[in-house]
Order: sequence, then C-alpha cells, then structure tokens
Amino acid sequence: MQSLIACVRRTLRRHDLVPHGARVLVALSGGSDSVALLHLMLELQQEGDLSVVGVAHLNHRLRGVAADEDETFCRAVAASCSLPILVESVDVAAAARDAHRSIEHAARRLRYEFLHRAADALGADRIAVGHTCDDQAETFLMRLLRGAGPIGLAGIHPRVGIVVRPLLNIERQKLREYLMDRAVSFREDASNLDVAIPRNRVRHELLPLLRERFSPAIVQTLRREADLARGDADHFDELVASAQAGVIGETAEGIVLDLRALRALPVAVARRVLRAAMQRAAPDRFVGFDAVEAVFDLTEESCETRQVDGPGQRAERCGETIVLRSRRGRTLSAHEPNTVRFSYLLEVPGEVELPEAACHISAEISECGSAQARLDSGSNQAVVAATSLTAPLTVRSRCQGDAFRPLGLRGRKKLQDFFVDRKVRRAERDLVPLVVDAENRIVWVAGYAVGEEFRVIDPGKPVVILRMTHLGGEW
Repeated sequence: MQSLIACVRRTLRRHDLVPHGARVLVALSGGSDSVALLHLMLELQQEGDLSVVGVAHLNHRLRGVAADEDETFCRAVAASCSLPILVESVDVAAAARDAHRSIEHAARRLRYEFLHRAADALGADRIAVGHTCDDQAETFLMRLLRGAGPIGLAGIHPRVGIVVRPLLNIERQKLREYLMDRAVSFREDASNLDVAIPRNRVRHELLPLLRERFSPAIVQTLRREADLARGDADHFDELVASAQAGVIGETAEGIVLDLRALRALPVAVARRVLRAAMQRAAPDRFVGFDAVEAVFDLTEESCETRQVDGPGQRAERCGETIVLRSRRGRTLSAHEPNTVRFSYLLEVPGEVELPEAACHISAEISECGSAQARLDSGSNQAVVAATSLTAPLTVRSRCQGDAFRPLGLRGRKKLQDFFVDRKVRRAERDLVPLVVDAENRIVWVAGYAVGEEFRVIDPGKPVVILRMTHLGGEW
C-alpha cells in the first residue's frame, strides 16, 4: 500500500503544485488535517523536496475561549517544529455583517487574504492548505444538491494561484491514523459536530449513509467524479476562451454581445461565453445559472422581452446585440416622483443591488431555523421555510393586483390595502421591494411582512434568511 508521503509526492508532481526546492508556508488551524499537513511537509523537507518557511494561523474569533486555545496550540506546534508563526485575529462575524455576506464566505475571504500577506512576509512561493479527499467529496455533494454544472462539480482545485492542496487525494481517517502512529496531538473543533451547518450534515449524515448502504469507497468515488468534472470544465474553459473574441466586445455603452455569433456556438459553450461576459460586467458579483438563463432567453429571435436585470447589471436586447451595462446604486430623494419599476433575479445564496430603492437584498440558506425563526418579520430581515419556495426568487416592485396573506392572518389581503393599513406613504409604495418566488407568490414585503405560506413551521428544516440593507445603512 502506498505510504502517505508517497501519495503526497505523487499529488504534488501530478498537478505541478510545488516546484523542487520551493519555499512553502503551511496554513495551520490546529485540526488533524492541517497538523498532518505540516508534518508531511516537514518529511518532504527532510528529503530535500521543498523548504517549509513557516506556518500561519488566523483566529476567526467565532468560538470564544476555544478559538484562543486553538491559537495557543498552534503557537506551541510551531515552536516544537522550530518554525516561525504568523498569527492574526479578526472578528469574522462582524466582517460578515458589514459585507452582507455569510460567515462562511467572509471567513474564507479573510483567511486567504491573511495567508497571502503571511506568504509575502516570509517570502513563500506556495501556501499549502489542508483540504482532504473528504472535503472534496463533501463539496461535490453540496454542489450537486444545489444543481451545479461541471464548473461547480469540479469542486476544490488542487492549485489556485500559489495556494496548493497536497492532501486532496487522502482521506481524513488516514491522516488521523498517521498522527496517532506518531503520537502527535491536534485540536477538535466542536463546531464541526453541529449538523445545523450544511457541510456538517453532509459529513455526519449523508456520507455515512452512502458509505454504509451504497458504496464503502464513496469518498474516493466522489473525488474521482470531481476530477472528471474538473477536466470537463477545463476543456470548456479553452473553448470559451477561443470563442469569446468573436462574440464579446466592449464599447462606451458596456459589454456588447454579437447574437449571430453567439447563436452559432453550441449551447453549452454559448452559456459559458455569456456567463464570462456577465462576470466581466459585474466582476465583484456571483453570476449563477438562473441569471445566465434569464439573459440567454434574450437571444431567442421570438423573445418579446427586451431587457432583464442580473447581478450588478442590466442586459438589453438591441437589434442583433445584447448590451450588458453595470448598475450602480444612487441615493433617492424623498421628493422624487416614484415612477420606478424594477425586477432582479435573486440567487440563494446571493445578493442583488436595487439602485431604484437604494438598498441591497440578500439571501442565504441555513439548515436549521430554530434560532433565526424568531426574528421579527417586520424588520430588515426575515426567515422563511426553504421547502415552501419555488426557485428562482425575484426581487421586484409592486404590480397591479398584488395580494398575499400576511403572516398570522387568516385571509389574503391586497398589497394596496396592506400598505394603507401600515400607513406606508403613497410616494414610497413603488420603492418597497417584494421578494417573490417562481410562482409569483409574495414571500416577503421587505421591511414589513412575510407571506403566511412561507412561515417556518419545523425549525429543524432548511430556511432561507432574507436581509435588506440600505445603501447608506440598514433600514
């Protein structure tokens, strides 16, 4: 049986992760994966493959005393290995609130920003992180359940820039056995047992079920599936790169797409070219499948719609072209005549900017609504039952005939009457965002009320958390 060190070396060579003799910084959380990574890298150093220049640890301040104990442990590990350690502490929860992003998204961004700073400080050529075969399998399943295509199912890449993942072909249990054989200690993160977190539910419930009832080697099987999807995605990237020049142009008006050239492409390539153009129009936004499909519909010759809104942009059909224009917010005067109309697709998770209403609407999914379900539905945030929604969601202004059943009421009410009852000024009613689902049911009158159909009944089931933030601060 191949040793772990041989497996790591094979991964390094196969994916060209670390040039011979390169200077490597090891990301150290204190958990079994990162501690095993450090010791394996030190073994490779002894054999002359590379040089470990130090370790880096980010204290996320999410687990109170336990987070500080993790930091202390990592400092001790670095000292025992005679390695320098760089440590930073950041309030991830506050950063997530400020950026209107999930804690997971904020933590990932802050972690990699810190690791790149640490690499610069220590003169490292590569940053080694401890993602394992189990992480790859979990990621594949989570994205499969969300309906991802080859790009998403490609999962975790072995290398992104100078960040490398030498353990991606090794299962977590093998790493723990490696540490136990050498009497090396590590930290256990109690939050990894919380099945309210989607990844943990996949880890502790779905994967064990698949392993026991369907395939004992399911983790390696899913890892191979991710490898295959990544190969397909890389091939499509090459096709898209060669096709873009004939389709995408840029003028003072915005990103311009030649519809004749776009229609001449295979549908799979055309979708990816369109996504690349939309990503160029809004580089700081996530462009998902639903947003691409909404714009892709404009390419149909029989399409009667002339424009749609996507993440940070508006797509407009102009003859045989589609023009993508960036959309940025503006501050609205209370005295402006409110003749605005708007409609934006809302990904879950995701966020849209509503310049007409000078606010953002965001959505994130949580696997457990027990705590969040108590949030006041009349505030700037609301929690709704994910299983009651029909995707995709849209954020739009009111339309004639809108009606819904406000939370707690027995009967339906016209939105107009609801606004009158709530004393919403006539001049403001066109600016109140409505979150509706694919069946055009009002899920949330932002800032006022949730629809009764979307009430959280079982707090143990997935929920969608909706938030509204004014461009100048929270409403």
